[in-house]
This record gives sequence, structure tokens and C-alpha cells, in this order.
Amino acid sequence: MKAVVSVKELMRFTIDPLADNIFDAVSWDITRKGIKETVPRSDEDWEKVKIGAVTLAEGIYLLKLPRPFAPPGDVNNSTGPNPPELSPAQIQAKLDADPVLWDAKIEALRNVALEVLEVANKKDAKELFEASEDLDKACEACHLEYWYPGDRKAVEQDERQRARFERGARNAKKK
Repeated sequence: MKAVVSVKELMRFTIDPLADNIFDAVSWDITRKGIKETVPRSDEDWEKVKIGAVTLAEGIYLLKLPRPFAPPGDVNNSTGPNPPELSPAQIQAKLDADPVLWDAKIEALRNVALEVLEVANKKDAKELFEASEDLDKACEACHLEYWYPGDRKAVEQDERQRARFERGARNAKKK
């Protein structure tokens, strides 16, 4: 089997759009008018989530197929002492140095896609919200390793702030 597109193109044209089937399915927005809840309600809504989950679970294995990280000519001109993104050559060097880690990131994403599929089969919106957060974390963990590792510190700081905020909100509810 031979790859048709680069990792960057596979993500742009397949993985990202299908992950959006999951991410866009559940949200809670706080507005001046109150909380706006978005959850799958119809069989068609849940079918869209399933399409995302199945395609991710199967499609993510395409990343195991050797392929370039970017299309020809795309060298990612991020520069400076701490460039925001790694070049395709730097990403390839990381994969070559530790192919087991690359496979582990792929397996983690596949496991989350299978979790989402299970939740979609149960049609449980609350669990879908939690599973979509797991999906976001699996995606971010890989991106922080291979795409923009220079952002790791900022992302981890944001996560600590969010945890503090959520913990504070839970404590306020108990009172």
C-alpha cells in the first residue's frame, strides 16, 4: 500500500473534518441569555457522530503508513530560537528516533475514537461531552509532541488554570 497524501494533508482533508463531527456535536455556551446547549438529538445527529468515530478509528491507522509529513515544497518556515512549529524534517527525525511513541499516539487516538463510537451507540450526550474532551486531549498530546512542542508550556499552564476554575466551580455548587 502506498500513501497518496502527506500527514498534513491527511489531517486537513480527513482526520480534522471528521473529528469536527464529534467536537461540534456537543457544547455548552454561556451567553447573556443563559446557557445554550448543543447535543445530538436526532438519529441523524448521532449518525454523524458515528461517522466521525468510525472514520477516525479506521483512518488514524493511515498514519502508520510511511508518508511525508508535508506536501512537496511545504517546509514550514517557522524560525527563531523557539519556533512555533517543527519542520517536516524535524518531525521525521523525532519519529525516526522513537517510532514506538508515534505508534502509541496513534493507538491513543484510535482508542478514543472507539470510546466515542461506544458512546454514540448508547446515544449518551453527557458521555459524548466527556469523550470529546478525551479526543481533544489525544489530538493535543500528539500535536504537542510532533507539531508545535514549543507550545507545551503554555498549554499545560492553561490546563492548570482550567482545572483550578473547574474545581472552584464545583466547590461553589456544593455550598
